Amino acid sequence: MPVTALHHYTVRCTPDELPPLVDFYTRVMRLQIGARPEIPAPGAWLYADGQPIVHLYAHLATPDTATQPVTGHVDHISFRSRGLKEMREHLGALGVPFTEAPIPGWDIHQLFLHDPRGLKVEMTFWMDQEEGGAP
Repeated sequence: MPVTALHHYTVRCTPDELPPLVDFYTRVMRLQIGARPEIPAPGAWLYADGQPIVHLYAHLATPDTATQPVTGHVDHISFRSRGLKEMREHLGALGVPFTEAPIPGWDIHQLFLHDPRGLKVEMTFWMDQEEGGAP
C-alpha cells in the first residue's frame, strides 16, 4: 500500500488565529516549529521526527466560518501516536478536553480533541505497541 502515514495537512487561518494554533500544535500536540519556504503569508510548518506534518497558512483577512464550516470538507485528521497513558496525563494537566474511543475487535485506542479552530484531531494508538498493552 503506497499510503502509510500522514504527510501533512494545511490549516487556513487569519494572522490573529496563528498564535493560538501554533501554541496548540506545539504545546498540546508537541510538534516542533521548523523550516518553512518563503511564502507571502504568515504561517508555520510544524514537525514530528523531522517530517513537516502540519502547515499553518495565515492568508485569510477574517475567519472563514461565515462562508463555510470551520473544517470545510475535513471531518478530522489523525496522527499515529505512542504513549497513551502519558498523553492522557498531559492533556489532563493542560485542561484540554478529550474523548476516548477504543475500536471494538481491533487493538487500537483513539483520543479525540479539537484545535483552536474546531478541527477534530484524532490520536491513534496501537495497543500492541503500548506499554502494558491494554488501555
